[in-house]
Amino acid sequence: MVKVLLTGGSGFVAAHVLETLLKRGYDVVTTVRSQEKGEHILKDHSNVPKERLSYVVVEDIAKDGAFDEAIKSDPPFDYVIHTASPFHYKFTDPVTEVLDPAIKGTTGILKAIKAFAPTVKRVVITSSFAAMLRDGNSVKVYDESVWGNITWDEATGENKLATYRASKTIAERAAWDFVEKEKPNFDLTVINPPTVLGPIVHHLSSLSALNTSNERIRDLIQGKYKDGNLPRSTIFLWIDARDVALAHVRAIEVAEAGGKRLFITAGHYSSKKIADTIRETHPELASKLPDNAEEDMPADVYQYNNTLGRQVLGIGYRSFKETIADTVNSLIKLGA
Repeated sequence: MVKVLLTGGSGFVAAHVLETLLKRGYDVVTTVRSQEKGEHILKDHSNVPKERLSYVVVEDIAKDGAFDEAIKSDPPFDYVIHTASPFHYKFTDPVTEVLDPAIKGTTGILKAIKAFAPTVKRVVITSSFAAMLRDGNSVKVYDESVWGNITWDEATGENKLATYRASKTIAERAAWDFVEKEKPNFDLTVINPPTVLGPIVHHLSSLSALNTSNERIRDLIQGKYKDGNLPRSTIFLWIDARDVALAHVRAIEVAEAGGKRLFITAGHYSSKKIADTIRETHPELASKLPDNAEEDMPADVYQYNNTLGRQVLGIGYRSFKETIADTVNSLIKLGA
């Protein structure tokens, strides 16, 4: 059996990665921040035999040696998928709550694999379009060659989006630098998705614990933007969480994915497009939705080239309508 270590298994994207790995026959050990989160995962997959799915607690991924014990395994790991990295705007200290976990968590796991897991052939890391995004209209077409230009000073300032963008940019650069300098036993693939939408499959303590990118859909169906004053987007590209998950798993299956940075997106979206699509897929929610929302996507919005990711991984992407419909259904089921 092929064995995979998945970090951050209770997260929104990671939960989809876990489902995809199990469906495709992999044995998985996932890291979680607490025993409670680990037990929720086992309960959600109670039909999976315990030798195929287990968890290990890593309380603080920013700590030196955080992953040293987690990576030691019998039988040993073949692959590692590292998704654990904070994405929320509810922090007060940008360094300890966002930048350190993202950057030290990434370099820490790579060091642990090199030191204690010589059998690992490839590491797949979840980066983000945030590591590519540049301010203003300086880039007309985004592809894998584009890198964000945010500075440390901006990252540690008042702008929380800048903190997140920097965390992904610096962490991803650190991963590529590690592989280049340390020449480890494994190669590296990095997946760069933009806004990730899609149904909830992980355990939520409450709807206030929802992943950041789905909050807008929750707020729309709860009537919070009935007045038409929609939140302004900063990113105008999206992808379905299930396609992101498949991309991660294909990245360990496809030899050619090694050494590549892969930008995956299904296309453009806006807050108005979400509202209009909910009205189409769930007409019974029309009274909650704004009637006259303004289009928030600029007419000269940047374009994208997602050819490399589609060709290398051999995957297609879900339609916006399917993603929104499934996301709304899952939120309704959770009581939204």
